[in-house]
Amino acid sequence: MSFGKTFILAASVLVQTLTLTTFASANSTMPTAGRSTQPVGHYEFCQSYVEDCRRHAQVEAPVALTRELWAEVVEVNNLVNTMVTPMTDMEMWGREEVWSYPTHGVGDCEDYALEKRRMLSERGISASNLLMTVVRQKNGAGHAVLTLRTSMGDFILDNLEPRVLAWTDTEYRFLKRQSEKHAGIWVSIEDGRDVLVGSLK
Repeated sequence: MSFGKTFILAASVLVQTLTLTTFASANSTMPTAGRSTQPVGHYEFCQSYVEDCRRHAQVEAPVALTRELWAEVVEVNNLVNTMVTPMTDMEMWGREEVWSYPTHGVGDCEDYALEKRRMLSERGISASNLLMTVVRQKNGAGHAVLTLRTSMGDFILDNLEPRVLAWTDTEYRFLKRQSEKHAGIWVSIEDGRDVLVGSLK
């Protein structure tokens, strides 16, 4: 990593750490409903990474969001966003919807989110609080992010946004995410916010 990127990463971590109170003020938990369909890419991912898609032995309460944890989350978000170069599934694999950990330093949105999930899990955050999530962008395109469940609400780690934001502060339409009870099961999200998103068919 170059000095310039390292400096930017450090500055971003510092700024977000100092503004934890602002980011946590929403204290909003994403409302979920019944079971939804599992994305085909995630289904295929689970065939290769069975351990990452099991029922959680214990569903933990949302993780306590301390300044120390916030700094770690911001660090991981920036680190993965910096070290992975965006590349589409078609460019990498010759087909769409291939979910994988970043290969040779390249990946697309779900690959970024999977890597952040893995790194934060290795730092001690329960898998039941690290949930892959599918959203719709303002232009109607699908997108994948990582949801972090905390005592101060749900936050989004995103490769298109350098900041870690409360889910209510994003401009996405939230569609579905992994269940906190079982990593291989997905549930729908009742996103009642008034956000401008096109092509919601």
